[in-house]
Amino acid sequence: MREALGQCHGVDPARIVCGAGSDELIALLLRCYAGPGDEVLYSRHGFLMYPINAMAAGAAPIAAPERELTTDVDAVLARVTERTRVVFIANPNNPTGTYLGAGEIARLQARLPPSILLAIDAAYAEFVNRNDYDPGIALVNRADNVVMLRTFSKIYALAGLRLGWAYCPQAIAEVLNRVRGPFNISAAAQAAGIAAVEDLEALNRARTHNEHWLPWFSERLEALGLPLTPSVANFVLARFPDEPLKNANSAFAFLQSRGILTRKMAAYGLPQYLRITIGTGPEMETVAATLTEFMATQ
Repeated sequence: MREALGQCHGVDPARIVCGAGSDELIALLLRCYAGPGDEVLYSRHGFLMYPINAMAAGAAPIAAPERELTTDVDAVLARVTERTRVVFIANPNNPTGTYLGAGEIARLQARLPPSILLAIDAAYAEFVNRNDYDPGIALVNRADNVVMLRTFSKIYALAGLRLGWAYCPQAIAEVLNRVRGPFNISAAAQAAGIAAVEDLEALNRARTHNEHWLPWFSERLEALGLPLTPSVANFVLARFPDEPLKNANSAFAFLQSRGILTRKMAAYGLPQYLRITIGTGPEMETVAATLTEFMATQ
């Protein structure tokens, strides 16, 4: 598995650590590098597994405010203390779909003390088509305190097999390999992962599909008066009106009654929003038509 990833991404396989999804790698990083009395920084609307696993390790999760639902590097730096051990940045971010360019991520790393680990969670990297974006490989190659996390759960659609990987400095890879379970990845997951990274046609087909349907669906929702964040991933974050009959909870229930499942965002501090993933073309047409019906109801 590591050899296949190394060849695909042009990195040293010895510096790759595989996990049962990137969730396991997040937990391992915190088990290894944070504990009671320590602090773990993350962006206010970042992935919930960061604070959950920080608390499981006995550390205190510290949320930095965002700017326009985007990670604010200065706000993160302002919350660094002598107790900070790990900083997690999801790039692109889940659930907002926003991202930081390579320059901003590099600025964050340059201003962090070298004793603090910067974990760049690039779960949605394969969907990004912006010239200023880098998933983190370049930064890992030149810094001793940066780890990049990736997953097969998104563009490769292998979430149920639980497969993720981290690209690390050699010293951090050695630590993770000493702590992780020796049989944490099943043979079936490895076989599927190797086949996935070698199937460039399927990867490009999924990316092309998203590049068409993400703007198509975004335009339909904006035409309904539903503001969206500028997502570079494979989902949109839609804000619904505050009025009870048109709010996010009502929209969720209406969609669910038609067999459409979306994601509520109250747990992320965004109760007015729903996250809607890009599916097949007919699915997105159905969701758009259903939301048009919902917004037209009194």
